[in-house]
Amino acid sequence: MQAFLKGAGVIGVKPAKEKAAAGTSGENKKQKSVPWVEKYRPKCVSEVAFQEEVVAVLKKSLEGADLPNLLFYGPPGTGKTSTILAAARELFGPELYRKRILELNASDERGIQVIREKVKNFSQLTVAGSRSDGKTAPPFKIVILDEADSMTSAAQAALRRTMERESKTTRFCLICNYISRIIEPLTSRCSKFRFKPLTDSIQKKRLLDICEKENVQYSNETIAILINVSEGDLRKAITYLQCATRLTGGKDITEQVISEIAGVVPSEIIDSLLAACHSSSFEKLETVVKNMINEGYAATQLINQLHDVIIDKEDLNDQQKSAITLKLAEVDKCLTDGADEYLQMIGLSAVIMQQLTQSV
Repeated sequence: MQAFLKGAGVIGVKPAKEKAAAGTSGENKKQKSVPWVEKYRPKCVSEVAFQEEVVAVLKKSLEGADLPNLLFYGPPGTGKTSTILAAARELFGPELYRKRILELNASDERGIQVIREKVKNFSQLTVAGSRSDGKTAPPFKIVILDEADSMTSAAQAALRRTMERESKTTRFCLICNYISRIIEPLTSRCSKFRFKPLTDSIQKKRLLDICEKENVQYSNETIAILINVSEGDLRKAITYLQCATRLTGGKDITEQVISEIAGVVPSEIIDSLLAACHSSSFEKLETVVKNMINEGYAATQLINQLHDVIIDKEDLNDQQKSAITLKLAEVDKCLTDGADEYLQMIGLSAVIMQQLTQSV
């Protein structure tokens, strides 16, 4: 029995040693995997693409180490959050950055209570500390409220008094997609900057740069369709590129791969839907729509592509196009509110059929 216990003791110790050794080797081998969106996020203001006016103003502000309250608005993926984070890094340096920044976005609780407590308490803190590189750190903190247009009106109203009262120690940066959803008292207290959708040439330059650094196999047609499906959203384009690279395993990225990742509805499907509408047969139309929904294509994506096809269609007059686009808008709103995709697509297709049969 004693011999058995001694053996068990030896067995019990050995795995511990092996585990420690394995843990050490694992730590040495472990490499931090970062999404390309974060990996290639601008580290300084001058790296921000295509937003010349914003960059020029921020550079002047950084030279004087002073910053007004800011309001950035524009489409997603145009560099709003990246710009203020890059400016904050340049202002405070890596040491003070964590202490001087409070960032809240839509995933955080941002009701009136949070504005009154968390934001207010952070704003009232006095600033201290100096940068290790010898540069003078500005005497204020920055509160970044990302997706501010999703804040309630009550929370926005509570914020305006805090912005006035703590102006000596705190600067606010509101980031949103729709400036119309920000209350007037807040917009009047901020310097407003509109971020434009990125042009195709700017997107292409950034994507080619990433492809070169990550050794991605691509063609010019692949980059063109990637820019087309991203619709001016560079973040979306980079995400699609990384997904396609992982999916192909280092091989050439084809146009078909990008289309599948982006969920683009093939032109054959749209042609078959329009052909069913031309046939004036509701049974055929119902079958095509049912097959399309069963294939898993998103109705919202189909609406976007249908809109472009209808606008370019030559056998429809302006009145018929306006009737169809009005129905497209209604269907889009209903889908956003959670309506059934099949019923909405049947309703839309019936209107298209009605307008097409009138033109014959």
